[in-house]
Amino acid sequence: MKFKWLKKIFNRNLLVFLLLFIQALFVLTFFFKMHEYSNVVYGAQTVISIIFVVYVINKEETNPAYKLSWSIIIMIIPIVGAALYIFFHAQLGTAFFYDKKNRMVKMTRPLIPQDRRVIDDLTQEDIYSGRLAKYINEYGNYPVYKNTGIKYFKIGEEKLDRLISELKKAKKYIFMEYFIIDEGQMLDKVLSVLEQKVKEGVEVRMLYDGMGTQIHRPRQFKQMIESKGIICRVFNPFRPFLSSVQNNRDHRKIAVIDGVTAFCGGINIADEYINRTKRFGHWKDSAVMVKGEAAWSFTVMFIQMWEFKKKQLTDYEKYIPYPENIAASKKTDGYIQPFGDSPTTDERIGESVYIDIISKAKDYVYITTPYLIIDNEMITALTFAAKSGVDVRIIVPHIPDKGYVNLLGWNYYKELVKFGVKIYEYMPGFIHAKNFVSDDRVSVVGTINLDYRSLYLHFECAAVMYGTSVISDIKLDFMNTLAKSRPITLRDCSKRSLLSRIGGGFLRIIAPLL
Repeated sequence: MKFKWLKKIFNRNLLVFLLLFIQALFVLTFFFKMHEYSNVVYGAQTVISIIFVVYVINKEETNPAYKLSWSIIIMIIPIVGAALYIFFHAQLGTAFFYDKKNRMVKMTRPLIPQDRRVIDDLTQEDIYSGRLAKYINEYGNYPVYKNTGIKYFKIGEEKLDRLISELKKAKKYIFMEYFIIDEGQMLDKVLSVLEQKVKEGVEVRMLYDGMGTQIHRPRQFKQMIESKGIICRVFNPFRPFLSSVQNNRDHRKIAVIDGVTAFCGGINIADEYINRTKRFGHWKDSAVMVKGEAAWSFTVMFIQMWEFKKKQLTDYEKYIPYPENIAASKKTDGYIQPFGDSPTTDERIGESVYIDIISKAKDYVYITTPYLIIDNEMITALTFAAKSGVDVRIIVPHIPDKGYVNLLGWNYYKELVKFGVKIYEYMPGFIHAKNFVSDDRVSVVGTINLDYRSLYLHFECAAVMYGTSVISDIKLDFMNTLAKSRPITLRDCSKRSLLSRIGGGFLRIIAPLL
């Protein structure tokens, strides 16, 4: 016990952040020292800063809010701002990271062709859904499917029970990809099944993020998983070096069984997601299970991320499910289109899908999200829909998991509520579900939050459902969740302390960089 304080001091995470702090301090000290030597140097750097601002503003691929944040920083602290911009954007490692990921996606693109008859049928039934499906297919290269069964889970406990049941049925392989994998009862249940499946000859692979999981777990964690016979990898390991690549996290949550069954949603493998551990009150989350053709898209997403570090699964065709297994899957009405989003391209699939649903809504748009930190395009879409008479409702957590995110989120509430967007707080605790549902016609369930990190920096995934009966389940879940939520009014926004408003306003300036 007397050495416990030593363990805290020499904690691996603390040492990592200490190294990052020292590097940042060195950069700042160097450029401030340059300013002391000569006003000419300072003047030259100011001119360079102006040039950088012009360059940032004219970059076509960058979000306007992101440009504005960098421009303000560069102009307020021209020496440091310009230096940081160079440091984070002129890195060969980042370019190599992006190029390698894009080449992997291009290599696997032929594995998921679009059946033109399916997309034509969808377009004939609903032209708006058909256009959205065409966009996702052409710019994200993810096909829309018809021969797929869909099951919606309104809470983590339900998803875990079904996941365990489906894992036990595996015959060929199991692929699991999660942002967070944490020790506890949930992981114990999953590993118990996976270990048994390995003994039966099933190929089991597990991929987790280098920050979401690795930074919180001891070094032996990966070895512990591998000791079960599971092939394990860490995506983008977190290292104590300042680099923009550290922002690009694998935020996906995917489980695939034999290429026929797949799970996707907001639920990681950790006890708070099944309410065995209480961190922020009751944890409300969601997920979907797909059975049939659409599961193959999730399989390819996993392969793309797995192969990113080191090619190994060269014989991709052996993972394609047998037609008889697909035929045996229960079919549903309507269509489903799994898709992935990536920071390595200029196309922001997730945000475009969300904005399209909002802009095409005729009656209602219901949204659940743990964070509401959005750019001008999303604000315009939401407020215009509300002004046009569309019933726009958003449920956010009452108990936030991050204080600064909650402080920042409130700065958006007043602007949205003022123009008719209805915002509610989930009173029992924290809502982590990332759901969109509109007009009983289209719905999205996945990992994509309404914040800059999800929409611009992370690897994400989701499933769009068009005209399926499961949409009614998602809508019913929203209404039941709404009954446990309280509305946020303009008066609530006005009652905030001056310090909270100032703090939120400052954070909003740099929100795209957080």
